[in-house]
Amino acid sequence: MSGRTTPQAERAHTRSDRYTPPIPKNTKVSPKWMGGLIIGLFVVGVLVIILNYAGVLPGGVSNWWLVGAIGSIFAGLMVATRYH
Repeated sequence: MSGRTTPQAERAHTRSDRYTPPIPKNTKVSPKWMGGLIIGLFVVGVLVIILNYAGVLPGGVSNWWLVGAIGSIFAGLMVATRYH
């Protein structure tokens, strides 16, 4: 059985009948450094939390270090919502 199993006429019609709108020319693209900034803010926040509880930050264990760390993580989230 080496013959064609699908007739040629049916095979030629592989184009979809659905409408695909064109890509808008004003699509927003984020700068390449933005992804690194998001990750960096998250990592700094987590590191400050860990280092605060380890007691190695200047001034010893302080709630202000935790406020700064949570602020860094929150800033990372705010930047992430602007990422395209």
